[in-house]
Amino acid sequence: MSAPGAAGETVRDAAVAVLRAHGLTTVFANPGSTEVAFLADLPDDLRFVLALHEGSVVGMATGWAIARGRAALVQLHTTAGLGNAVGARATARVNRAPLVVLVGQQDRRPLALEPFLTGHLRGLAGEYPVWTCEPAVPQEVPGAIARARFEAEHGRGPAIVVVPQGDWSAPAGGADHPDAAPARVVRSATAEAADVEPLAALLADASAPALVTGAGTDSEEGWEALRALAERIGAPVFQESFGARAGFPQDHPLYAGVLPADRAGLRGRLDGCDAVLAVGAPVFRQYPYAEGPLVPEGTRVALLTDDPAEAHRAPAEVAVVAPIGPALRLLAAGVPPRPGRGAGGAARLEAACATDPTDAKDAEGMHTEGTHADGLRSGAAAFGGDGRVERAGAGGPANDGARVGPPGTGRPLTPDHGDPAGPIGTGEPGGRDGASPSGLRPPQEPTGPDEAPGSPGRPGADRGTRADRDGQGPDATSERAPSVAPGPSGTPGTGGAAVPLRPAQVLAALAARMDPDTVLVEETPSSRPDLHRIVPVRRPMGFLSAAMGGLGFALPAATGVRMAAPDRPVVAVVGDGSSLYQVQALWSAARYGAGVLFIVLANGRYAVMDRLAERHGGKAPWPDFAQVSVAALARGLGCPARTAATADEVEAALDEILPGLRERTEPVVLDVAVAPDPDFRP
Repeated sequence: MSAPGAAGETVRDAAVAVLRAHGLTTVFANPGSTEVAFLADLPDDLRFVLALHEGSVVGMATGWAIARGRAALVQLHTTAGLGNAVGARATARVNRAPLVVLVGQQDRRPLALEPFLTGHLRGLAGEYPVWTCEPAVPQEVPGAIARARFEAEHGRGPAIVVVPQGDWSAPAGGADHPDAAPARVVRSATAEAADVEPLAALLADASAPALVTGAGTDSEEGWEALRALAERIGAPVFQESFGARAGFPQDHPLYAGVLPADRAGLRGRLDGCDAVLAVGAPVFRQYPYAEGPLVPEGTRVALLTDDPAEAHRAPAEVAVVAPIGPALRLLAAGVPPRPGRGAGGAARLEAACATDPTDAKDAEGMHTEGTHADGLRSGAAAFGGDGRVERAGAGGPANDGARVGPPGTGRPLTPDHGDPAGPIGTGEPGGRDGASPSGLRPPQEPTGPDEAPGSPGRPGADRGTRADRDGQGPDATSERAPSVAPGPSGTPGTGGAAVPLRPAQVLAALAARMDPDTVLVEETPSSRPDLHRIVPVRRPMGFLSAAMGGLGFALPAATGVRMAAPDRPVVAVVGDGSSLYQVQALWSAARYGAGVLFIVLANGRYAVMDRLAERHGGKAPWPDFAQVSVAALARGLGCPARTAATADEVEAALDEILPGLRERTEPVVLDVAVAPDPDFRP
């Protein structure tokens, strides 16, 4: 709460005092004329962070807020700025990121005449803000900012305050206009045993329970409490589909992978479970609509969440709204331990992982004798004596049913070792990278003039000429032409042709080298299933993605995360199509020394859209964009960049960059030419 106004104190002075009192001293913005009265001569203790587009402004603030666990301050320019950031604000809301958003407005005195730059801002803000305020008089602005901080943190989303530009120079209200907000809010962080009794009874009655988790348990407290419950009852733990954060250690023996995003797949994965408790995750996130129930007949469903809206829409027998960590501890204490239950949990985990036919193919690939030579794919997942996949250095089973783990030590892999038509991996007790055979077959043969090698329809073939497009010329060391790899026996059309890298190969190389403390920010839709299978999350806040699904999140969010948590390495894995929605964020990353590694999987097209069009039975009308070089765009924005098209180049770049990533103060883009994924299984 600001002090009574001193003689000559302005609304701006009082507002700055409020910002300091609430720790809102970093301003993410792209300035416009309606904000100049606030920004000119900004006090030295308020840090201004410029982004070149409002989507990047909000995206960076979102990453900052998530990494810091408290509200971030954003300033946007009236209609244009607020409108440009609509998608990013929606993402912030669904990602539960608290933002205090100050939006400029034309001077209120002639506002009734709608002068130039007047904005109808409340309607434009839409439903995604958790709170919107247009102060009735200038003197209410400081109090509105204070309240916005509490609203944003309680509602976990953007809280908007619209400030007409003339308000900043108006006299402060003093005692006549006290701030309509407290100096401090204390919320109970406890739960009562009675609150979780229905959940305890459900789990105690179940013979084969399962747990589903998501962003709501992504904290040290959440991970530890959920781990204790899972181990006590021996239940497999699934990650919600399309989750924005990881709610459980993915190298733990009870981790069962990511749930399918379709009803049939969900029922198959949960088959045999008679009770499912979702913790900090919706019941249940889906993507394509399909007929039929969500869960198998007879399966009881319950929810524990700290989000009332999540509880209110849940098709569950009971939904408990309570602080998740304390409630989980009470729940673990209230459910009787069952000796031998862990073995049953492991068996149910194996049964769940075996429900996907593709996964069965993957398992067969792991049992082949000898070395399955395939570049960048020396793995660390191996079958233990009980048939369960184990992770090197961790002991946990894998993923979303693909029975895989992160690559470990092994011989370097190069394209001329490859058999791209088979399942990725070694076949020996060193593992595989987890991609299914169908996900790693080589590019299809040309079927017509529109698909001839080198044509716009064949981006994988075009990527070999990137040196010229990047402006480096043919002599640049990082622009070597792809190595030529003969096709496997019996695979037509690949002999003598360059075999493009698959995204899974790049992800396997990353997993083999990545510090477990890394924050991995993902926005590569067509390769996300492979990423989940190959790169396990081992630390809280180790994975971040856009919960809303809109593109343009990863580059600014990774930048904001690194700025807020400079002690943790940050890697963003993005598709080239995704990166183009907020490529301007690379300028901010370079300007403010955010040492992020941005890995761009460049297939020169919207691969997911292509696959969806094929599934719909039609031909996509949109062209590819193989001529676009993200590396060249990055350099133009002042961000260092390098390219890679072979296994050797990828490994060399990662070996050079990753060991020093924690201390790095300069971002770098690694633009990797990959073949489009031929299928999409969300």
